[in-house]
Amino acid sequence: MSRGFASVVAHPDDDAFGITGTVALHAGDPEFRFTLVLATSGEAGMISDPSLATRATLGAVREQEDRDAWNAVGRPPDRHGFLRYPDGGVADVQFDELVERFAAVLRDERPEVVVTFGPDGITGHADHIAVGRAASEAFHLVRAEGGPGFLRLLQLCIPQSSLTRSNDDLVARGGEPMDPTQPFQPRGVDDALVAILVDTAPVWQTKLAALLEHRTQANDVQQIPEDLREQMLSVEAYVQAWPEREPGAPSLRDVFEGLDPDR
Repeated sequence: MSRGFASVVAHPDDDAFGITGTVALHAGDPEFRFTLVLATSGEAGMISDPSLATRATLGAVREQEDRDAWNAVGRPPDRHGFLRYPDGGVADVQFDELVERFAAVLRDERPEVVVTFGPDGITGHADHIAVGRAASEAFHLVRAEGGPGFLRLLQLCIPQSSLTRSNDDLVARGGEPMDPTQPFQPRGVDDALVAILVDTAPVWQTKLAALLEHRTQANDVQQIPEDLREQMLSVEAYVQAWPEREPGAPSLRDVFEGLDPDR
């Protein structure tokens, strides 16, 4: 069975935070095919060091940072697409257009597993929410057309227990507590909804290396205390949006687990 894996996210570095560990664990699998779609180039993001970019060049710089991050993982995407919609304006894009842009890639690639954002967008970011909604619609649209692939639709998530533990650790070190009611702050999901917990501890340093390639966004990594980085980068979690998961079913350990009887 092939291992087609597609991720549809909003900004360069969404992928680094969400799926680099999962991909790194499959880096040596010859059947693994990795497709990555980014709706924007992140041109409205921060510039941590003015020597790295200007507001006019940030989008192009962040695209290269994303490529460099995947080179650091050692497993670049087989297809790496930047759709270059306005950063901060994805929700204003005509919904049917966004769906069809995503569907066109998925129709070509026919991955077994597609991962995107859930309704919370992890941080409540409007771009994340719009991308997740449109990518989910695209998944179901192409799946309904028939043909191979499209066995599982996943949503990036943070288990509430993990978020609570990280928050407690940050506060214990004198940091500001996270507030999920505020923009761009992480939201947790009920642990019972988490379908897949990938143990990325063996590759957490690879994940960190990828994040550090996003130099213009360095503040995001610098906010994680060094002694907490291993803990916070040692798991990647997913909600299974389709097919419907049996209530109380045990969590899986890999995005392909249960799809292949030989696995």
